[in-house]
Amino acid sequence: MWKLLTNIISYTPVAANEEYCEEGTRTSTITIGIFPASGGLGTSTCTHLLKLVPNDQVILINRYPEKVAQSYIDTRVRVRKASYESTVSIAKTTSQLPYSNCTLYPVTVSELETVFSGINVLFLISYPSHVHEYRTKVQLPAVDAAKKAGVTHIFYSSLGFAGNYQTTSLAEVMQAHLDTERHLAKLAAEAPTGSFTYTSIREGLYSESTPIYTAFFDPRPEASADNSEILIPHDGSGAGVAWVKRDELGEASARLIVGYVKEKEGFQFVNRTVLLTGPKVWSLAETVGVLSEVAGRKVRIVRVPVDEYVKLPQVLAKFGSEEMARTWATAWDAIRAGGTAVVTPELEMILGREPEGFEVAVRKHFV
Repeated sequence: MWKLLTNIISYTPVAANEEYCEEGTRTSTITIGIFPASGGLGTSTCTHLLKLVPNDQVILINRYPEKVAQSYIDTRVRVRKASYESTVSIAKTTSQLPYSNCTLYPVTVSELETVFSGINVLFLISYPSHVHEYRTKVQLPAVDAAKKAGVTHIFYSSLGFAGNYQTTSLAEVMQAHLDTERHLAKLAAEAPTGSFTYTSIREGLYSESTPIYTAFFDPRPEASADNSEILIPHDGSGAGVAWVKRDELGEASARLIVGYVKEKEGFQFVNRTVLLTGPKVWSLAETVGVLSEVAGRKVRIVRVPVDEYVKLPQVLAKFGSEEMARTWATAWDAIRAGGTAVVTPELEMILGREPEGFEVAVRKHFV
């Protein structure tokens, strides 16, 4: 592993139109796709990836390609338009869907197959919803489409909500990730040797995502000073979270992708999962202690029943319904069971430096 990680850390940009093969000779260009190339993780990964490979080896795929920075396009980054859904219409509410005011329709395999054509390595970023059924419904066809289009390796952005490489979790938010990991493993096992492989990157919980675990508490100085209690279905004690800075996850994801492109045969994580975490586990009480320091006022956790949590105005405003909030509340069951209380060395090894501490990252983000 150390040899591989050293290669990732020391990697420098390759020349345009250069691809590596086992003998080190040139063949046709390896093309790397990011889908969807948006959001915090996608943007971070893209930014770091373009520092490591020629721009003309990268294809960015998202719903709004016109929002891609013109500087990228001017330097030969290719852009394609697609999303996990084919249409979005303001219509009747459907409880199975992740948003209460829209009806979403998954794209077909054939539609995405066209979009993924010509891509060798795909970074597939998970659909932004915690709803199990719908998330699985849109993600598995995307995996199938990539394989049919000729993608030979998928990096999948999973989540660090299943303990130390476990295959079960109490959290609703983890279920579609587990479904997708199983599907990738099945396709890889069925494919002729080496013709289709994958790496599941279980990205740890973002330091910047504390609001969703603290009933949307806002520690910024301009927020209401009257908000001194965090009402959640957890008392703050026990197993906690190995918070990790999102941009460092993006950087590590980019380095993993480049490590595979550079040395496919020696890549450590072919048909495997890698868990990237922060350097320390923080209990939720300790987490709120740091947020209190950022806010400049004393804040404490008050444990409430799930039935009370789902009725909180700020919770309903974010989730849209009590049903959606109730499914999210399973996250605290998983935290309580130790599902996020694991520290691994891989992130530090890949970055070549110690990851930024939670107390530093959260202060930078909110202040």
